[in-house]
Amino acid sequence: CILGTHHEKGAQTFWSVVNRLPLSGNAVLCWKFCHVFHKLLRDGHSNVLKDSVRYKNELSDMSRMWGHLSEGYGQLCSIYLKLLRTKMEFHTKNPRFPGNLQMSDRQLDEAGENDVNNFFQLTVEMFDYLECELNLFQTVFNSLDMSCSVSVTAAGQCRLAPLIQVILDCSHLYDYTVKLLFKLHSCLPADTLQGHRDRFLEQFRKLKDLFYRSSNLQYFKRLIQIPQLPENPPNFLRASALSEHISPVVVIPAEASSPDSEPITDLVEMDTASQSLFDNKFDDIFGSSFSSNPFNFNSQNGMNKDDKDRLIEQLYGEIAALKEELENFKAESARGTVQLRGRASELEAELAEQQHLKQQAQDESEFLRTELEELKKQREDTEKAQRSLTEIERRAQANEQRYGKLKEKYSELVQNHADLLRKNAEVTKQVTVARQAQGDVEREKKELEDSFQRVSEQAQRKSQEQAEVLDTLKRELAASRQELQVLQGTLESSTQAGAEQSTRITSLEQERDNLSRAAEQHGEEMAALRAELQQLRDTLSQQQESSKTELETLQTQLRNKESEEQRRLAKEQLALLQGTAREAERMVQDALGRLEDPAHISCTSSAGEFPSVIPARRYRSPALSQLTTCAHSPAVAVGSLLPCLPLFAHLVSDTLLQGSATSHVAPMEPADRDEALSYLSAVQDPGTVEGADCSPVTACLGRISAIGEELRPRGLDVKQEELGDLVDKEMAATAAAIETASARIEEMLTKARAGDTGVKLEVNERILGSCTGLMQAIRVLVLASKDLQREIVESGRGAASPKEFYAKNSRWTEGLISASKAVGWGATVMVDAADLVVQGKGTFEELMVCSREIAASTAQLVAASKVKADKDSTNLCKLQQASRGVNQATAGVVASTKAGKSQVEEKDSMDFSSMTLTQIKRQEMDSQVRVLELENQLQKERQKLGELRKKHYELAGVAEGWEEDGEC
Repeated sequence: CILGTHHEKGAQTFWSVVNRLPLSGNAVLCWKFCHVFHKLLRDGHSNVLKDSVRYKNELSDMSRMWGHLSEGYGQLCSIYLKLLRTKMEFHTKNPRFPGNLQMSDRQLDEAGENDVNNFFQLTVEMFDYLECELNLFQTVFNSLDMSCSVSVTAAGQCRLAPLIQVILDCSHLYDYTVKLLFKLHSCLPADTLQGHRDRFLEQFRKLKDLFYRSSNLQYFKRLIQIPQLPENPPNFLRASALSEHISPVVVIPAEASSPDSEPITDLVEMDTASQSLFDNKFDDIFGSSFSSNPFNFNSQNGMNKDDKDRLIEQLYGEIAALKEELENFKAESARGTVQLRGRASELEAELAEQQHLKQQAQDESEFLRTELEELKKQREDTEKAQRSLTEIERRAQANEQRYGKLKEKYSELVQNHADLLRKNAEVTKQVTVARQAQGDVEREKKELEDSFQRVSEQAQRKSQEQAEVLDTLKRELAASRQELQVLQGTLESSTQAGAEQSTRITSLEQERDNLSRAAEQHGEEMAALRAELQQLRDTLSQQQESSKTELETLQTQLRNKESEEQRRLAKEQLALLQGTAREAERMVQDALGRLEDPAHISCTSSAGEFPSVIPARRYRSPALSQLTTCAHSPAVAVGSLLPCLPLFAHLVSDTLLQGSATSHVAPMEPADRDEALSYLSAVQDPGTVEGADCSPVTACLGRISAIGEELRPRGLDVKQEELGDLVDKEMAATAAAIETASARIEEMLTKARAGDTGVKLEVNERILGSCTGLMQAIRVLVLASKDLQREIVESGRGAASPKEFYAKNSRWTEGLISASKAVGWGATVMVDAADLVVQGKGTFEELMVCSREIAASTAQLVAASKVKADKDSTNLCKLQQASRGVNQATAGVVASTKAGKSQVEEKDSMDFSSMTLTQIKRQEMDSQVRVLELENQLQKERQKLGELRKKHYELAGVAEGWEEDGEC
């Protein structure tokens, strides 16, 4: 799946397959889906999160659904789905975090954008994320039975497997939380972060405990190296404590799942398992000692042991000595294995530490490489700035030349302007004189003003143009000088920074060379240790081969002894089997002889009790088929099979006698009686014991069971223990049927008011109103009946439970059930009839019959409730009042139906004034014929009604067991 997401650059195919899986119906499948989806979010393509966000609500609904199950995988799936939803929300809000949560310190700073508010919110989200991880961690451990080695079982490993992903997430989240809290304490007051510290301490204790418990499980030792947290949590109030923090590193061995990773352990476990299987098999066949041997008849009869017994004892002694030697050898092998495992664990820990150091060195080199690239970019920028500075200096020189030329022109313009000013001063003086003699020189003044305006305008225009050009050149020159000064300062600082970075890069390259040499030395040491480990493995394999050869020799000797004992035991078992079969045959023949006994012929048995003994016969009979293998399979324990024959004979005899007693109340038919005897005879004969088959006996018992079930009264199908629950269910069903009928009547009344008018609306309202009143009266009656039944049960059951009271008074209980069924059925039928009448498709007579039938059913319910009630009971009075209310409501329904019928039906005018004598005679004859036909039809319907009531009485008697009560 992970490779598929990278190939597809998304998870569309994955989700298209998941949507077809029954995740809501199979908890184990949902658990494994969560595991796979968690790995995809961590190691899959980055677009997996985008393609999965749209299914977030479906995962939430599935989590709530599995949360209703309190056992098994239900709660685990619910919590895991909540964790996956939290993970998706976290990565959606913080897209800088990858799915596997692996980030450098610089990337972590960039994720917060150097804003204390962002760091504060990010810490809260990480706390929530880690809380979900720890909740799943704790729930999985609580669901396991830690009193046994659950990590080596398939069920335990199925629950522990997803915790590897949880451990990887928790290690990163813990590390980032510590670093963020130190950063927050450097920017915010300690009181503001008190809640953060309390929450961190709680999660620290939980995570430390869970890491410690996980590291002790055998399952995790082979797959992952779990880090251990420090004894005390970090002190965030002391800024220097950050240097003491060590990031927890989870190490996953590269070949954890390789079959060659633990060849020694597998071989030792295989030898141990085979030896334990051999020992158990030997003890099951021969017993642990001769004193417990059930077939040692010589010791039971007080006889002395012969040479064969002494030989067997000698062999037992040799076997015990060999077992002791084998145990010593296994103990030595186990000790060597433990030592090798310890050495291998130390080497793996050292290797993990070296890999961690190597990873840190790689991270530092990557950081230095990044800084070097940044310095190169700064140097390129400096060179570009120098080139631009040269261009600016060239342009400044050109501008200075232009400025010199313009300055000369400006001097000429200033000189001309001075001349014009002098002229202007003279003219001004003349104007002053002219103003004093204004009356005399007014004409001259106007001429001089005109000439002065022309000259001054020309001078102003020229001076303004030259001033604008001069100002522009001054601004350009000042800007060029400022740029030149800034670029010179930047060039000097860049030159100094480049020199410092060059020095630092040189020192870092030296450190990198030192680390490379140290890594090569560690590699040589690891190679030497691997060679030593391989030598130890070769030595151990040679020792195991030699021990295996010795073990095979011992097993060959034991098999020879075992074959001799099996032949002897086969003869003894066959003799026991024959004796048991003869005794069983005598028991069956005795039962067949009693069938002809006059005392037995006069006995009868109930048809309801006979089928209860048949399933036991059918259950026991297949066990006899195993007896045929007893004579040829000495390894089978005969002690557990021989009792089946006497039990089989006893049960067959009991079945014959009970079946015969039951058949005395019915006509006898011919039957086969020799199937069991034939089978027992075949078991006694050594020549036919292999072909003995008990399937004909099983088939006969099956036919007897089927016939017994047919004879069983129908009313006995329900167990007496279930009668109490059935009464409550039927009363609840009756109340529900009445409520449904009332709702339907209200709906029909609303439709009638909306769609009918005139006489039809009036008739429908009157009929439906009376039906509503009848339903309300029936509801009151049912409630009163419940109260009375509760009072009867409380007063009559004593110390027994209500179910026992109902079972004790089963006939009364069955009457209540029958009456409540009739009431519910009658209400439903009456509503259907009223609906047809309102629609114009039914008849008024059908509605009247249905109402009377309800009245009869309620009367039956009242009678059944009154049987065991106290005469002075208040609930009985309420029930009787409710019964009278039902009768009055029934009469109201009948009256409203008749009134509606008379109002709706069209009446003939009976106007015979215009008819002739012949026509009247013809009408009279037709009416007589119609009356005769209706009378005949009425008589037939009454006969049919009588037959139906008779048949109903018979069926009700069979269902409730009246015939059985009569016989008793």
